[in-house]
Amino acid sequence: MIRKFSPVFILFIIIISGSSLFASDGTTAILQAEHQLPEPLMVIPFIVLLLMIATGPLFYKHFWEHHYPKIAMGLGLITVLYYLIFLNDTHSLLHTLAEYLSFIALLSSLFVASGGILIKVNKKATPLLNVLFLAFGAVISNVIGTTGASMLLIRPFIKINKSRIKPYHVIFFIFIISNIGGALTPIGDPPLFLGFLRGVPFFWVIQNVWYIWIPTMILVLAVFYVMDSLNKGNSESETGKSFSGKIEFKGLKNLLYLGIIILSVFLDPAVLSFVPSLAPLPFGIREIIMFSVVYLSYKNADQEVLRANEFDFEPIKEVAYLFVGIFATMIPALQLIANEANVLGDKLNAGVFYWATGMLSGFLDNAPTYLNFLSAAMGKYGLDVNIKSHVQEFVNHDEIYLQAISVAAVFFGALTYIGNGPNFMVKSICERAGINMPSFFTYIIKYSIIILIPIFAIIWYIFFLGKG
Repeated sequence: MIRKFSPVFILFIIIISGSSLFASDGTTAILQAEHQLPEPLMVIPFIVLLLMIATGPLFYKHFWEHHYPKIAMGLGLITVLYYLIFLNDTHSLLHTLAEYLSFIALLSSLFVASGGILIKVNKKATPLLNVLFLAFGAVISNVIGTTGASMLLIRPFIKINKSRIKPYHVIFFIFIISNIGGALTPIGDPPLFLGFLRGVPFFWVIQNVWYIWIPTMILVLAVFYVMDSLNKGNSESETGKSFSGKIEFKGLKNLLYLGIIILSVFLDPAVLSFVPSLAPLPFGIREIIMFSVVYLSYKNADQEVLRANEFDFEPIKEVAYLFVGIFATMIPALQLIANEANVLGDKLNAGVFYWATGMLSGFLDNAPTYLNFLSAAMGKYGLDVNIKSHVQEFVNHDEIYLQAISVAAVFFGALTYIGNGPNFMVKSICERAGINMPSFFTYIIKYSIIILIPIFAIIWYIFFLGKG
C-alpha cells in the first residue's frame, strides 16, 4: 500500500519539508520548465503564513487582528522579491496577480450583491428543515457559485437557528454550500470553470459527476441530521412562539446584479472570441464589470436591508489581505508540485490523482492545483493542457482521471478554512454574529478528519480504487 501511494507522499514532502525533488537528472526538469524552478526553501513563507493563520486567532489574537494585513503582505513580498531579483521571473508574478484579481473580483462582487438581499424564513428550526435548507443551497451553488450561495444564505441560516446555533451548523454549511454542493457545473467552483476555459465541455461535469455528488451529499447530510437531532438548543425561548411558515425576500433588485456577475464570468477571450483582451493588463472586461458591480450594488442597495443583514466590508477585507499573501507565497509550492506531478505522471493512477489533488486543494488554492494535476494526467498521453483540442481529446480518451481531479478539487476544498474563498468569508461573518467558531486546527481535527475524510475515502473506494 505504501509503495502504491508513494507519489502522493513525495508530493506532500515538497510542501511539508521543502525537500529538493527532481527527475533522475535534476537539470532535466529545470530545462523542461518555462522558468527556472525556485529553491524548495522558498515554500517557508507559505508554511509560516499557514501556521500564523492557524495559531494567530488562538494564541495571540489581539496581535493577529491588528497586524495580519502586514504579515500576509510582508511574507508575500519576500516571495515577490525572490522572483524579481533571483529568478528574474516576472511572468509567474503577473500570472498570479491576474488570478488574484479575478478571484477577489468574483468574491467581492458576489459578497456585496448578495449582502443587499434579505431572506427571512419564519419557520421553526428543525433538523429536517436544516437538511432541506442545506440541500437547496447545494443545488443553487451550481447556478450562482459556491461564493454567491454562501453569501446569500449564511445570514438566514443563522437566523433560522438563532436559538440553537452551534459551530457545527456553520461547519456543515461550509462543507455543503461553500464546497461540495458546487461540483456539478463550471459556474459552481473556480477549478471547474478553469477546466471549461481550457476545453472541458460545459455539461461534461454534471454528466460525469452527478452519481458521485449524490451519495456524497447524502452521507454528509445524514451525519448532519444525526448531530442536529441531538441538539435541543434553547427550546424554552421558542415555547409558545408561533411561526407563520412564510419566506420573505427583500432587495430582489440585487438579483439583477447577481445575474450580471454570472454572465460576466463567461466574458473571457478563451470562451467568446469577440471579447477583447486587455493584455498586458492583469485583468479583463470581466473583472472591470465585477468591480463595477461592487460599487453600484452597494451604492444602490436598500439601507434597511444592509442594516438587517449587519452588512460591513470586514469579511471581504480579511479575505483580500490574507489571500494576497497566500497567492504570492504559494507560487513556489505550486511550481514545485507541477514539476513533480509531470515527472511522476506515469506512476499516478486515478486514486492517487484523487488524493493528491484533494489534499493539496485543502491547503492550496484548488484552481491551480486542479490545472497542475490535469496537466500531469494529460501528459500520460502526450497531450498539452494549453491546447484546447488536446483537452477535448483527453476528455474523450479516458474520463476517470478528469473525474478524480474534478471531484477532489471541489470536495476537498472543505478540509480547511483556506481551502476555498467562501470558507473564510463565512467564518468571518459568523464570528461577527457572535458565534464562537473553531480554530484552524480544531476545524481540521474535530470535523474534517472525523467526518469528511471517511466519507471521501468511501467515495475513493467505490469510484477510483485501482482505476486508471
